[in-house]
Amino acid sequence: MVTIQTSSGIGSGVVYRSDGTIVTDAHVVEDQQKKPSASVRIHFADGSQASATVVGVDDPTDVAVLKADRGNLPAAKFSTSLPEVGQLAVVIGSPLGLEQTVTAGIISALHRNMPPSEGSPQGLIDLIQTDAPISPGNSGGAVVNNSSEIVGLSEAYLPPSSGAVSIGFVTPVATVTEVADQILKSGVATHPVLGIIPTDITPEVASRFGLPTTSGALVIEVAQGGPAAQAGLAPGDIITKFDGQNIATVTDLLAAIRKKEPGQQSDVEFHRGQDTKSVKVTLGSTATR
Repeated sequence: MVTIQTSSGIGSGVVYRSDGTIVTDAHVVEDQQKKPSASVRIHFADGSQASATVVGVDDPTDVAVLKADRGNLPAAKFSTSLPEVGQLAVVIGSPLGLEQTVTAGIISALHRNMPPSEGSPQGLIDLIQTDAPISPGNSGGAVVNNSSEIVGLSEAYLPPSSGAVSIGFVTPVATVTEVADQILKSGVATHPVLGIIPTDITPEVASRFGLPTTSGALVIEVAQGGPAAQAGLAPGDIITKFDGQNIATVTDLLAAIRKKEPGQQSDVEFHRGQDTKSVKVTLGSTATR
């Protein structure tokens, strides 16, 4: 486990490979991607430090890969399966700059989704929920099981000011390793795209535009020449089903899309005015740096 220091703050990370490859959250280092390596410093458990470069970041999953200027590191062991609800969860990181801090709790739930926000405009899906304390500085740090295997990286927490008590979120290890391996291979990670900008339908939006429902994902923009445009979707359409799955919010739609692969064909059902229509869309591919 390592501490990551940048010009904008402190985060945590995990040694992925012994050659100095480290995984962390994208939001910990993405502002440093085009800066010199000296702007990212890695603090190791033995008290030593090394500079690091950002190999790549992936915003849709909030995963990043670094390469530290140091080798012969002890790589962590990553679990090959999801944890079970109720299992031990140990969080290791540097909350508020307190290096090598350990907190503990249990796995509270699986497959949680976080809606789009200012910090994560694309939303995050399929997260692990834990009650183990997660604080600023823990981001990108290890969450391990009782066999000392990494089950994920600390992602976010709901602050007490929101009325929450011990609600934290973790990026599952399968997501971390899949994205990290793609970045190490080609510098980018690819994801399926529908080619639209959607928004949730609040009562205010429904009233303003005279929409018949507040359930579904409202299409506000369609990428020219993209998969949705080729299939005939247009601004103002309300997507209500994706491959048979009911879509009540934008988060539902994003989660459904990300379960697919680029090039797969999917059925999209939507409302256009008083009519209900269905089209087949061949998902495109996007790569994020």
